[in-house]
This record gives sequence, structure tokens and C-alpha cells, in this order.
Amino acid sequence: MIEVRSLAKRFRLPARASKHATARDPRDHHDGWFHAVRDVSFRCAPGEVLGLLGPNGAGKTTTLRLLSTALKPDAGSIHANGVDLLANPVAARQHIGFLSGSTGLYGRLTARENIEYFGRLHGMSPAYLKRRCDELFELLQMHEFGNKRADQLSTGMKQKCAIARTVVHEPQIVILDEPTTGLDVMSAKILLDFIASYKALRVPLIFSTHHLHEVEKLCDRVCIINHGRTAFHGSMDELRHLGGSADLYDAFVGVINQGG
Repeated sequence: MIEVRSLAKRFRLPARASKHATARDPRDHHDGWFHAVRDVSFRCAPGEVLGLLGPNGAGKTTTLRLLSTALKPDAGSIHANGVDLLANPVAARQHIGFLSGSTGLYGRLTARENIEYFGRLHGMSPAYLKRRCDELFELLQMHEFGNKRADQLSTGMKQKCAIARTVVHEPQIVILDEPTTGLDVMSAKILLDFIASYKALRVPLIFSTHHLHEVEKLCDRVCIINHGRTAFHGSMDELRHLGGSADLYDAFVGVINQGG
């Protein structure tokens, strides 16, 4: 179980941006700070997939970076299985798999070398690492390009490689930031099937997306962020009820419009 309570994160605005701040976005403050995340709370249980939704610029990526401990929040808490992740971020990273918006691959290394490198960083033994890489290459259908340099891979190949890098150490929590963006239908399906497989592993998995059909297919719970706050957190049925429509797209828009 991962529980997030009242996360907040602000960033210092450049002097010119602060001077010309407007009231269009309630996170723009005339005190010289941009409050990217103001009050975000949700939970994700073992074996659950949580979809993180929201308009562009709502605060989703900042929230995921806070969960991964890449950023330190100004307020709030993150607990996994009762352990405070913020109190010991270095140890927390050993148990978290985080896919950011960029693949984070080394172009001069092959796909397999990239994954093996990150496995060694996590202290995996050679035998364990080989077994794990073979397993991931099979699950993600990567054998045909395993020996190609990363800078020669297609977008879909790079994303598969990046996801394998993310989970090579078998993390207890998986966090993915828009994992299917820019992928073709077949590559996206392989990744979505891979995400679905984590339910059987009893690993909490959180991913952000703009594709509501992915949410409908995979997610047990949804968290909608708007203007840096949690606008909704609950089941798909609860989302449809609150949004006033059986259609997921209309329900999402309904929740966003309720928040103004």
C-alpha cells in the first residue's frame, strides 16, 4: 500500500514572471512562487493500478517526481507499507521503479547493456541480473533489438527498454509517467499488457496518461489532479457518478468543470 497525503510543492518564479503573474491559474502567486502541487492525496493498494489524470500542466508529473523522491515536497507525506519514504529517500529509491518523461538511456550502449547497467547499480548479482533481463526481454518482446545501440532504436523500442530498466530490480512500487505516449498500436498494447501483469504480482502501480481508454482497460482506481489539487480519487464507478455520465470522457470533463 502506498499512501499520499496533502502533497505540496512550489517553485520560485523568475522575477519577470512573478511581476506579470495573472489570476488565470490559481497556482500563480504574487509572492514570487508557483505552487505546482497544492494539495494532492491518494492511495494505491497492492495489486491495484491507479491512473493519474488531469489537464496539461495540472501537476501530474511533479506529483510523480515527488513520489519517486526525485523532488522533495514542501509539505505532505508519502508512506509505503507503513514506511515513511521521505525520511530515507536513498533507501526508498531501491524499492521504487520510476519511468520519467524521458527514457534516460545511454545512446552508445545497447538495449541490453543499458538494462544491465542499471541492474548493477541496484547491486544485482550477475546470475540474477541475467535471469531478470531474459525474463523482461521475453515479456516486452525485445529480443530482436537487444544488441542494437540505444541511439539507433525507434521510439517504441526505446520506451520498452526504458520500462525494462525501470523494473529490472523488481521494485515494490512502480511509477510510470505517460508510458505509451508516441507509441504505435502494437507497442502500446505490449506495454499495457505488461502493466496489467503487475496486478498478479501484488505490486502497486501508478501511471499518468491522457488516454482514457487505457484507464478504462487497466485501472482499479483513478486520481484526477486539477490546478495542483486532487479533484477526484476513487473507483471508475464513482468517477462516472460524480461526473454525471456513463461515458468516461464526459465524466472526466464533468469533474474538471466542477472544480472550475
